[in-house]
Amino acid sequence: MTSAANPAPQPAPLWQPDSDRIAAARITRFQVWAAERYGAPAEGGYPALHRWSVAELDTFWQAVAAWFDIRFSSPYTAVLADRTMPGAQWFPGATLNYAEHALRTAEDPARADDPALLHVDETHSPVETSWSALRAQVGSLAAQLRALGVRPGDRVSGYLPNVPQAVTALLASAAVGAVWTSCAPDFGARSVLDRFQQVEPVVLFTVDGYRYGGKEHDRTDVVAELRRELPTLRAVVHIPLLGTPAPEGTLEWSALTSDEVEPVFEQVPFDHPLWVLYSSGTTGLPKAIVQSQGGILLEHFKQLGLHCDLGPEDRFFWYTSTGWMMWNFLVSGLLTGTTVVLYDGSPGYPDTGAQWGVAERTGATLFGTSAAYVMACRKAEVHPSRDFDLSRVKGVATTGSPLPPDGFRWLHDEVREDLWIASVSGGTDVCSCFAGAVPTLPVHIGELQAPCLGTDLQAWDAQGRPVIGEVGELVVTNPMPSMPIRFWNDPDGSRYRDSYFDMFPGVWRHGDWITLTDHGSVIIHGRSDSTLNRQGVRMGSADIYEVVERLPEIRESLVIGLEEPDGGYWMPLFVHLAEGAVLDEALRTKIKQAIREQLSPRHVPDEIIEAPGVPHTLTGKRIEVPVKRLLQGTALDKAVNPGSVDNLDLLRFYEDIARKRG
Repeated sequence: MTSAANPAPQPAPLWQPDSDRIAAARITRFQVWAAERYGAPAEGGYPALHRWSVAELDTFWQAVAAWFDIRFSSPYTAVLADRTMPGAQWFPGATLNYAEHALRTAEDPARADDPALLHVDETHSPVETSWSALRAQVGSLAAQLRALGVRPGDRVSGYLPNVPQAVTALLASAAVGAVWTSCAPDFGARSVLDRFQQVEPVVLFTVDGYRYGGKEHDRTDVVAELRRELPTLRAVVHIPLLGTPAPEGTLEWSALTSDEVEPVFEQVPFDHPLWVLYSSGTTGLPKAIVQSQGGILLEHFKQLGLHCDLGPEDRFFWYTSTGWMMWNFLVSGLLTGTTVVLYDGSPGYPDTGAQWGVAERTGATLFGTSAAYVMACRKAEVHPSRDFDLSRVKGVATTGSPLPPDGFRWLHDEVREDLWIASVSGGTDVCSCFAGAVPTLPVHIGELQAPCLGTDLQAWDAQGRPVIGEVGELVVTNPMPSMPIRFWNDPDGSRYRDSYFDMFPGVWRHGDWITLTDHGSVIIHGRSDSTLNRQGVRMGSADIYEVVERLPEIRESLVIGLEEPDGGYWMPLFVHLAEGAVLDEALRTKIKQAIREQLSPRHVPDEIIEAPGVPHTLTGKRIEVPVKRLLQGTALDKAVNPGSVDNLDLLRFYEDIARKRG
């Protein structure tokens, strides 16, 4: 055992920023400025700044608002009038507009003709939209929305891919004070209606189809069904992505965006709803999560301008679709005057290395992707630095699931040794990160750099006690501005409270297992509601996946732990094999040996079963809890919402397994 006088040495970092990079980082300049004006610590670097940001929460957020020059059209009477969670009251009295800040760069004559958006499709040829052009389109569309009778609080929906028109529609909706909500066009009609019918939109922006994987996908039948099943619609706007004429009774996109109209930005209260995002919603209807104009504005300024270190000289690319919160996060790159890269297409077309090609062609300085994509590149033996000019890429960020240690090593070895690797973790629920990117801190393999500013992130044991160096529940003990102001159609707030505040009243419990290390970093172990508990020892499913999917024979895996009626515990591992691989005794032994030696002998699976695939939510997360319910004998229609999964037929395979077990 290590004594207090002789603490265990910190592991050597994979990467460390040099003194010039630390000095140039915006978060460093913010700390110096906040020390002079708001009493932030001048010394001690990021750890001291973080401690101050949670201890002096009101002062910290007041400093963020001042640093980013938030335009309050009427003043606030307090920063945080009520800290109660849920129900915290931020900046009462203040009015503002998100879209006004997103388009502020267009007011600078020196930057008006610079690209605000770079759009890339599967041809990989970037198309620019300048700041002035984007502002003009938003001004025209906002005026047309008002002419259609859209008023503050009305819902405006988009069935759109990741194209410039989607950004314009979001900003025009926000300018009017309407509430934006979107789904990607690969969602089927049932999935879209499960979401949009809850919020009753008055306008629908839609495409005739989309291109993915080198093919055109017609969506005219789906659009017709949406029009039939959304009776609150007053207008449907047609965007001819595949070149088809506007259906009868719809409006042409070009006709709504061509007027020369100066934008009018409705000044709305700080907590006025900005958009509705949807939880994965694998059981029941997806939660319709409402976030505020002011809360998102402040949180995204902090996250993008300080943690991601983005500014006017940057180009920000994150592979996402309009059905995932990362799209909303990406659009907020406009707040920092950054050029936003929109990629519409398959992540792996024409080959696995495609996203690196987009980063090269657009000159991306911060490239965001999924951990799954990084690991797919590693397995496919992609060589980014050899095959692409990535000299402008300063950092690669990943989310969606924890980035395994091998992913860190691969990025370091195959992209660049002097590469900032930011594994980040947050949620749709806050449309932001709880922990992740800090440009002034070292990167340790398999770890998120630190909790984010203003976020009192802790790991709690079952008794609600904070633990360091041990696995615990991810909790946040103070409010964040971007926490939901409510769920739609949840009048008494009970569904909201049950989702996050049931286990520890007054404290946000997110549903992840994490470890806070003694050197300040964060390790994510996976969802706590799908924890593997063998002989009292808890293990996150993500830890199993990291070991198993390192094997070249395994494409993807799914592990489930089931408490059985007789007190037993059955832990099957389902494996989706790589092409050409065979699940014979040799491979079974290899899998078990890898888990036993690299992880835990207690967590060697009871059975290894070949599966035709692993089911996911529509935003790409493995579906563990519904599969667990199926294996426990729950009927398919009760275990999962069919409109929330990417491949319902895969779930029938797991249902058959349960049936055979009896």
